[in-house]
Amino acid sequence: MSATPTTMQVLAVNEANGPFVRVERDVPVPAAGEVLVRVMASGVNPLDTKIRAGKGGHARHPFPAVLGLDLAGVVEAVGASVTAFKPGDEVYGMTGGVAGVQGSLAEYAAVDARLLAHKPRNLSMREAAALPLIAITAWEGLVDRAKVHAGQTVLIQGGTGGVGHIAVQIARAHGATVYATVSEPHLELARSLGATPIDYRKHAVEDYVTELTDGEGFDIVYDTVGGATLDASFQAARVYEGHVLSCLGWGEHKLAPLSFRGATYSGVFTLLPLLTGKHRAHHGEILREVTRLVEAGQIKPLLDPRTFTLDTVAEAHAVVEAGKTAGKIVVEVSHA
Repeated sequence: MSATPTTMQVLAVNEANGPFVRVERDVPVPAAGEVLVRVMASGVNPLDTKIRAGKGGHARHPFPAVLGLDLAGVVEAVGASVTAFKPGDEVYGMTGGVAGVQGSLAEYAAVDARLLAHKPRNLSMREAAALPLIAITAWEGLVDRAKVHAGQTVLIQGGTGGVGHIAVQIARAHGATVYATVSEPHLELARSLGATPIDYRKHAVEDYVTELTDGEGFDIVYDTVGGATLDASFQAARVYEGHVLSCLGWGEHKLAPLSFRGATYSGVFTLLPLLTGKHRAHHGEILREVTRLVEAGQIKPLLDPRTFTLDTVAEAHAVVEAGKTAGKIVVEVSHA
């Protein structure tokens, strides 16, 4: 490997809704427990656009800010006590862009080694950078909270979205029978992921619960949409044994439909380890399991075919904000 430069280019946003400004900064030195990563690709999530717009208060990322939660890259150096990684390793993770920690829209990032895992060998850097936030979110709901297993029926609300399409594949990998609510244009995509598609615009929740489960409901319902979809999820849970999950359960909802079914609810807030410093090692553990499933051919991220660079990040954010994506948007930061 060539010598690490002393300075790098980062994209900073100085105020809410402000433009991306290219800034030169010193390359950080990894502290104990940290890894210096040469960032190859940065995933763009809806949360990134909310933070930039000044609407992501729960992310606690003050301006001026360097955005970018997800990264994939190459280990450049390791700090004291780091034994899991060495220079030259290809890694990925959800490592910054919140809580005042520099994000991945930079040529280098010093990150907590506990948040990283080795990149799946059968994915490109762009594909790997698409995965961390959505895969961790899907896993924390289905595996950590709901203990998904073979023989269960699982309904993924928003089954071809970012979190949703990974949740479908994780549930399938654990042996569950999977259903997914989608709009009409995405019926075949849901089918290709291994789910039975439900056109939510044509079928009321009562109708598909009756048709697909004889009125009993689904063992697990994962809401990745929020709002009225979470209310519908309460109505879709199996009587007595159903478990509803949501990664967007931030509004006010009536629990009566859930209570009358004797079902349970869990919220998923993926940022907690980044915000609190607690349980960070579990994010690395999840991504190691995700790597195993990716390399076994059981998970494949959907990637938008459009390419973006540090010079066109604003365009990438505009596409995500407009909801006009065909898979995850990823920014190429560096080239090998």
